[in-house]
Amino acid sequence: MTVTLVKMARTLKTKQGRALYGKRKRTVEPVFGIIKQIMGFRLFSLRGLQATPGEWKLVAMAYNLKRMHVLMDE
Repeated sequence: MTVTLVKMARTLKTKQGRALYGKRKRTVEPVFGIIKQIMGFRLFSLRGLQATPGEWKLVAMAYNLKRMHVLMDE
């Protein structure tokens, strides 16, 4: 076993470690699901390492603006 796996196993044995690791389920992963399912972004239109970061930034900005709009209405 690598050092990282040993550390993770030790962390997951504690109640605090499981709670901390469990937060991953509700922080980042849902964003990608929303972008794929709700916004319909599944493929980049542009190709190449120069073009795709710009396209991804537009998608992320659209998501953030949509999220800000929802939060401001609450």
